[in-house]
Amino acid sequence: MPASSLSGRWSLYFKHAAVLAALTLSTATWAEDNPYSLNYQAQNQGNLHSLQANPEPQLFSGTRRDEDNIRMLENGYDLMGFSSFEAGEVDAEQARNHGRTIQADSILVYMKKAGGASPSSRMEVIKEAVKKGQALTEKDVAVKAGSYRYYATYWAKLPPPLLGIHVIKLVPKQSGQNDEAPPTKASSEGVRVIAVIHGSAAEKGGVVRGDQLLSINNEKVDDAAQLSSLVRKYNGKMVKVQLERQGEPLAADIQL
Repeated sequence: MPASSLSGRWSLYFKHAAVLAALTLSTATWAEDNPYSLNYQAQNQGNLHSLQANPEPQLFSGTRRDEDNIRMLENGYDLMGFSSFEAGEVDAEQARNHGRTIQADSILVYMKKAGGASPSSRMEVIKEAVKKGQALTEKDVAVKAGSYRYYATYWAKLPPPLLGIHVIKLVPKQSGQNDEAPPTKASSEGVRVIAVIHGSAAEKGGVVRGDQLLSINNEKVDDAAQLSSLVRKYNGKMVKVQLERQGEPLAADIQL
């Protein structure tokens, strides 16, 4: 092989290596500068991530956190973690970039101006003025420096569930804790259903959000871990689930 040809190939190789190194450095620098990455807190101890090998996270604008969380749980997702920080205007695409890194399926982003409107509100005012043919001043279109509160939740789609509920354990109120609060019929026995996954065995069996799940086939359920164990134990079988709804006992037959 001619020396000049070999030299040219080595030159091309080093050029490719340099480009790769630059891209790697650029990615590392981007991760260090991404506030969604810097302020991410994982909420799942089981290394939860998408079932897809290379997911492209869907990006949504959140509205009300609590309601959004329940809706995501009901749609078969589980929370991976969240990012929370205060900064100037930050492109929401950076949330998607971090979502790719942790292999999230969906991301809900919340933006609120510290003490005021969201970053998008100024653009909406401009669009409305243009639509109505109104004149705009320099003040209307000026980029105003400001601080915004950002919050983003990252979600992974779960495999099809056996039962299909998310629960929490209610702790009985201790004596002296908020004694002025009105009495409630809600039981502290069992676990409270906070979300029922759409299309699941639990939904088909009539379980609804707010139910208190007491036992499965007369075996008491004291926490989420015990519930998971019983569901695995009776996988593929018809079970009798004892519930309490608004203080009243209720039974449901559910095919797992």
